[in-house]
Amino acid sequence: VQLQASGGGLVQAGGSLRLSCAASEGTRSIYTMGWFRQAPGKEREFVAAASWRPGSVSYADSVKGRFRISRDNAKNTVSLQMNSLKPDDTAIYYCAAKDTQSPQIINGYYLWGQGTLVTVSS
Repeated sequence: VQLQASGGGLVQAGGSLRLSCAASEGTRSIYTMGWFRQAPGKEREFVAAASWRPGSVSYADSVKGRFRISRDNAKNTVSLQMNSLKPDDTAIYYCAAKDTQSPQIINGYYLWGQGTLVTVSS
């Protein structure tokens, strides 16, 4: 059982990227699927998450209004549309799975993708 993330890359400030994450075939239903990021020298931080309930999403204040998370429960996939990117968004982005609520709390995420690098140039 694993998560596979993709979609990172190099983009100029103001540009957009879309990250995707898929659970391996046969993975049971996941309650919360989220995205975290870790910049060099910094701790891993919450970005966005979506529960299995349609419309139940949450965002870090730093990305509200710019990023949009969506998921497909049937396929156990989650995507992150990132618009108006800033150099401060540069980080390795990780998708993760959790079976409880409190999506912004990193404790409890039991499954992590390998990470995908997003670099935003100024």
